Amino acid sequence: MTDGPLFHRDRNWHPKGFTPDYKTSVVRSPQKALLSMNTTLSEETGPVFGHEMLGDLDNDLILNFAQPGEMALGQRIIVHGRVLDENGRGVPGALLEFWQANAGGRYRHAKEGYLAPLDPNFGGCGRTITGDDGGYAFRTIKPGAYPWPNGVNDWRPAHIHFSVFGRSFGQRLITQMYFEGDPMIPLCPIVRTISDPDAVAQLIAPLDMNNTIPMDARAYKFDIVLRGRRSTLFENRMEGN
Repeated sequence: MTDGPLFHRDRNWHPKGFTPDYKTSVVRSPQKALLSMNTTLSEETGPVFGHEMLGDLDNDLILNFAQPGEMALGQRIIVHGRVLDENGRGVPGALLEFWQANAGGRYRHAKEGYLAPLDPNFGGCGRTITGDDGGYAFRTIKPGAYPWPNGVNDWRPAHIHFSVFGRSFGQRLITQMYFEGDPMIPLCPIVRTISDPDAVAQLIAPLDMNNTIPMDARAYKFDIVLRGRRSTLFENRMEGN
């Protein structure tokens, strides 16, 4: 099923809007009570992305910004997984965009204030489209941690940002992926806005030795779950899906 109303969001699963330890949430959080409304047709439908829009190296951050004969510096990794809906079905044709800091923890951004060096052969962004089963993969280097001006000594764990366009605007998602075993994850004020440990666990990619490339790159597995769709309401099954 590729159309129909979307499940309501589980607000107990998502972080609270107002979390003062994460300072920017103070001014960004809603000031009035939230309303739960049924999805509209414009949310249940959306754009269709085709593979013809991708460049040959869009999913290879090691090479897509490098000079000829050069490559990005750092620990070489493969990130792979599936984009699924809440019913466990793969979402084909979803556009994934990803961006990250370099191996030293620095972004290629005009207003970046961290003193770590830039890598002239690393741009830090790329994109790909999921296959028929919702699968995706890209190659990159493991990003470094970096400080940020939230508290006196707050650091972000190593992470990769994801922007996902599913099969409808209601399946739009922006999220982050962390790395298994990173001791800085529970110290991060952004991570601490998530009260459910199971929700935090879904943001942490485990090391996947079965998909490493020997003498080349380690692999991490990261599945992404988008909103699912409810079944048509039948008279003999009033609960729907």
